Amino acid sequence: MPYLTYTRHYRNVEHVINLYINERRVGDVTILDLKGRLRVGGNTVALHKSIRSLVLEKKILIVLNLAGVTYIDSCGLGELVASQVSLENKGGEIKLIGLTETLRELLTVTRILTVFDTYENEADAIQNFADRVSRVEKPQLSFV
Repeated sequence: MPYLTYTRHYRNVEHVINLYINERRVGDVTILDLKGRLRVGGNTVALHKSIRSLVLEKKILIVLNLAGVTYIDSCGLGELVASQVSLENKGGEIKLIGLTETLRELLTVTRILTVFDTYENEADAIQNFADRVSRVEKPQLSFV
């Protein structure tokens, strides 16, 4: 999994200027913990490559933890939407957790929030995936 580790020191405070992506698994669900800035350039490319790799591995149930994201520009928003569309075309989905107040406001104003299911915590998002899978896998009884 790619880790972009460039940092900059400014006034003795360390600021993350790129994006860290940490991948974890819980059952069939992949959680991507994002930290840093999701913006034009290498950052959106890193997220795109991460999600594309997951799709190629047939890991199509993804939770994006955005609690550590400090900035998203229009390219970052576009990548989130494009990734969701790609996953939906493969029968998967992205769910969002860890939305800060600022990020929630940005996603609401741009109407991008309507594209995603959002949850307050990881457990709720994973449970929703489990409920979805159980609904799909239950055989439908029919009486003739």
